[in-house]
Amino acid sequence: MKNLKIIAGVFLLSSLATLAQKTHNSRKTYAEISVKEGGKWEGRKYIGGTFKNVQKLKLAPEHIDHSFDIRYEGPGWESNKIGYRLYLDWRNAIDIFGKKTEAIVLPQVGQDGFDSYHEMSDWGADILKAGKGIGIGSIDRYVNNQRLHFYEVDSTLAKVENKSKSSGVKINYYGWKTAGKKIDFMSKLTISPNQRHTQHTIQASKAISGICTGIVKQKNTEILKKVSQNKKWAYLATYGTQSLIPDQLGMAIFYEVSTIESEVNAEFDHLLIFNPSTQPVTFYFLGAWEQEKDGIKNKEAFVKYLDEKLNELNKKGEI
Repeated sequence: MKNLKIIAGVFLLSSLATLAQKTHNSRKTYAEISVKEGGKWEGRKYIGGTFKNVQKLKLAPEHIDHSFDIRYEGPGWESNKIGYRLYLDWRNAIDIFGKKTEAIVLPQVGQDGFDSYHEMSDWGADILKAGKGIGIGSIDRYVNNQRLHFYEVDSTLAKVENKSKSSGVKINYYGWKTAGKKIDFMSKLTISPNQRHTQHTIQASKAISGICTGIVKQKNTEILKKVSQNKKWAYLATYGTQSLIPDQLGMAIFYEVSTIESEVNAEFDHLLIFNPSTQPVTFYFLGAWEQEKDGIKNKEAFVKYLDEKLNELNKKGEI
């Protein structure tokens, strides 16, 4: 009888593990943040340790770019179409993981070496060079012709959430100081199954000028713009041989016209400057890489795709 109970227990655990794996494999969205434990800080670098996924993370005061304490440098989120990551440091840029598969890939990214995801693999690779730019759809502040970063923040808290029909990341920046202004700032990024776009909702504790988003400038690109029929929504996009491969990549931001104060052709970016507000503001951003499964492979197809999304926004106010 005891042996039968042991066998039954083993069978149950095995069944639960199989079910969990099937559930994970059947997911079409996923978000994570993975930090090292068991090592130690030496100045601004984290030495030793192993990565462990956590639901929330308060950023270590020692953390800076390339501190090696967070796997692929920040939280990541993906659909079955594409993946993104956010540099959780002063840069605050969002990068793109191009996917050649519709499977969930983030759990394996960066596990075998800090920069391994820059090299093409079976699942895909990091395909966007943010450099000194804003990446795609992330937040900074633009004042006196300068893009101001997240150099001075009292504390940063990131949380990930995986629901049945979406996954996302919420980041709270407490005491973000730029150009003599100090605010709290919330950023919520959500992705849904079968979609390339991320819904980005932002909110500032004080109405200050210059809060911005945008698309990093790359060579060999064409700028695309359009306003919806009802004049409420618009998109700003780029298309061309602008991936790191290099091959065809399209990037776009969909925004409510009434939320934007101005558009700026900055040194490193195409920027959209938001009106000062303490109300939540929602916009959308996306990447479309030609090597995706059933990917968009030319400008005409990309424009058609953007126009379809803009038409959805025109009709429903959301995508």
